[in-house]
Amino acid sequence: MAPSPQSKADTNAVLRRLPIVVGVLGSSLLMVNRVLTPALTDSQARSDVMGVILSALLVLTGLLWQRVQPRSPEAVILEGDSGFELAETLPEMVQTELAWASHLLLTNTVTRSLVAYYDDTVLMRRGVLGPTATVTPGTILKRVLETGKAVYLVNLKIYPGRVEFDYLPPNTQGVICQPLGSKGVLILAANAPRSYTQQDEAWVAGIADKLGETLDRVMGENQAEGARRPTAHP
Repeated sequence: MAPSPQSKADTNAVLRRLPIVVGVLGSSLLMVNRVLTPALTDSQARSDVMGVILSALLVLTGLLWQRVQPRSPEAVILEGDSGFELAETLPEMVQTELAWASHLLLTNTVTRSLVAYYDDTVLMRRGVLGPTATVTPGTILKRVLETGKAVYLVNLKIYPGRVEFDYLPPNTQGVICQPLGSKGVLILAANAPRSYTQQDEAWVAGIADKLGETLDRVMGENQAEGARRPTAHP
């Protein structure tokens, strides 16, 4: 079983403090040894000096690690039940594509919940489900639909516009709104702030491009076929 994000964060914190602890402990033991030894030889004195220098270097290294090494963002357990919902009217090929894409994103990125919204319709919800299945585009989602450019909210709680994401788990920490074809958006929710890397963003964009191409083609063909179908007259 893979370690949880919390256990990884705890391990990293211990490792960052380890040089400081070892350095302080080593210098303390050298001091005690010096006090308890009535007479030191020249070689012992030189060893003590080297020991003090090494202890000081360990403490300095630990202090530098505290400042240089980034701390892992604190993850939370998203509120909600896990599930997988697909629009029943979707063609089988589109359902397969959505299932494939969502599985890849949930297993290969920090995404814990996602929603596929296309042409004013929620096509899919998967992962930890939010309290409502209805998506009402707010300012952020409308901007993505209009510009075709992704928006990454690294820490959702600091954005006033977070209220529009009521279809995601209430304690969602980070959100990516990725364009999905010409009429949609793929909304991804993470359980930790600042957790998507540039590689994750590229991975999300690539999958969304493939999924969007399928949606534009298949859904467009269905609409065209419906327009050509003759209307039955009484």
